[in-house]
Amino acid sequence: MDYYEILGVSSTASAIEIKKAYRKKAMKYHPDRNKGNKEAEEKFKSAAAAYEVLSDLTKRQIYDQYGEEGLRDTGYGGPGNAEDIFSNFGDIFEDLFGFGGSRDSRQQRNGPEPGADLRYDLRISFMEAVHGVNKEIEITRPDTCWTCEGTGLRPGYQSQTCSVCKGRGQVMRSQGFFRINSTCPQCQGSGQIITDPCQDCGGNGLVNKKEKVSLKIPAGVDTGARMRLQGKGQGGRRGGQPGNLYVIIHVQEHEFFQREGSNIYCSLPVSMVQAALGAKIDVPTIHGTRTVPIEKGAQNGQTITLPAEGVPSLRGSGRGDMYVTLQVMTPVNLSAEQKKLLEKFAELGGEKNRHPEEEGFFKRLLNNFQ
Repeated sequence: MDYYEILGVSSTASAIEIKKAYRKKAMKYHPDRNKGNKEAEEKFKSAAAAYEVLSDLTKRQIYDQYGEEGLRDTGYGGPGNAEDIFSNFGDIFEDLFGFGGSRDSRQQRNGPEPGADLRYDLRISFMEAVHGVNKEIEITRPDTCWTCEGTGLRPGYQSQTCSVCKGRGQVMRSQGFFRINSTCPQCQGSGQIITDPCQDCGGNGLVNKKEKVSLKIPAGVDTGARMRLQGKGQGGRRGGQPGNLYVIIHVQEHEFFQREGSNIYCSLPVSMVQAALGAKIDVPTIHGTRTVPIEKGAQNGQTITLPAEGVPSLRGSGRGDMYVTLQVMTPVNLSAEQKKLLEKFAELGGEKNRHPEEEGFFKRLLNNFQ
């Protein structure tokens, strides 16, 4: 019986290639998919026997040198029945058919391990958030070591079955009347020990990689917006898919504009004369300068609305508005001539230009009710 031929791999196949080949055979000839088919059952058992030998470094070395006879001398007789097959290859069938244990316990074994998601915080200016911007960032992320394909093994070498847990990834300990399974402390749940680690990654399966990533930030983003870059997270191990990179946007404040959703707010200083007589004033907006008419008799705190001068919607449905609050400025440091003119203005309007000390607050309050 040629185990390599049974799995359809060469005698120099890597551990990953052997496992992939066995998965394919197990899926094809599994008894649940071929009920009553004796030929499929025999092929299923043969594939299991081949995998049990070729996936174990010690057994494979003996087989390569002495063949099946050498294995019989060590006491190995191959899997005898379906129950033995399921007990020896629980991790394989959990991955293929989804039974035999929790997902977490399966991932702790030698199957593919997906990479973790990563986060990058990006700070942009107020105007970059309003109008959108193209950015290029440089990240350093743990990526799959392609020398060992994420296995952590030196090419041409294989891991050894953990002597503590016998490849199960878990050990049983007793506490009074109870027996509790826990992660094997020697292999950390993998069931395998790396005795010949990859020189590039040191057995970790990952290497740090610097990479420049281009970002197209759309107009209208705000603080807290999240961009997902698929496959730009931590690399996977043993054929697992890489994680994603999440870019979190942080928008700097502006010295003049405030933003609430898609609307923009600002305060505009105007002189007392402009407020009284009316004027046309150039007002800065996030889209450029606009000439805004100030009505005669405008009051401090009065709000002027500029439609569609706000932030573009992320969904592409128009823009918000801009709200300009007038701030009427009281002149200070008046010249003698300016002071006389204001006093004349007050006199013409019937105002009494008295200092607050000249007329008490309560007296003036009472006069207002007469």
